[in-house]
Amino acid sequence: MIPLRDANPTRRTPVVTIALLAACFAVFAVELFMLASGGEDALIELIDEYGTVPADLTAAVTSGTWLSEPVRDVFTSMFLHAGWLHLLGNMLFLWIFANNVEDRMGRLLFLAFYLTGGIAAVAGQSLIDPASTEPMIGASGAIAATLGAYLVLFPRARIQSLVFLGFFYQLIAVPAVIVLGFWFVLQVVDGLGSLGASNAIETNVAFFAHIGGFVAGAVIALPFRLRPGVRS
Repeated sequence: MIPLRDANPTRRTPVVTIALLAACFAVFAVELFMLASGGEDALIELIDEYGTVPADLTAAVTSGTWLSEPVRDVFTSMFLHAGWLHLLGNMLFLWIFANNVEDRMGRLLFLAFYLTGGIAAVAGQSLIDPASTEPMIGASGAIAATLGAYLVLFPRARIQSLVFLGFFYQLIAVPAVIVLGFWFVLQVVDGLGSLGASNAIETNVAFFAHIGGFVAGAVIALPFRLRPGVRS
């Protein structure tokens, strides 16, 4: 099931959402430049420098050095991506779901929410594998928080989705609670499955970042859901 768009209009232009999209594409352009000019080694060096390394972050938090580079990397890592598929998949979800959440929360609150969701996502993955030395990158965790918020705020919104039925597919308007609930269940199943890997979580996907971000986003969005006159 691949969501393509929602039937949930906004009242205002989603300035922050558009800025986040632009920032991710701009940073990816830098990645492509590094790859073209310095080769794969240069790109790996960039990711190592600005990606979040759970082991380094755990050491920084434990020692109380909150202004250190590993803590800074929590924010820079949200704008790095591992390839076109990673980038475009994330940006599709961001474009579909973030504009309505921004519209409900307001621009400044949404920006704070998005960054907080990214922090919660990094915390979720780091708690599961605190000794990992592999850098984490991508907007997936912050976007997962946005999905959690959307589920709480607009559970009955219709999401036009590409649904695969064996060798066939069909465009179907599916309620957000089904689309996002299905997505979250997949993250939990895959995340629990990844725990069976020996010595470390041997996967390129940080499932517990998705889970942590989604849960945090849903919880933070509850007060906005409970406000009088809230639309579904």
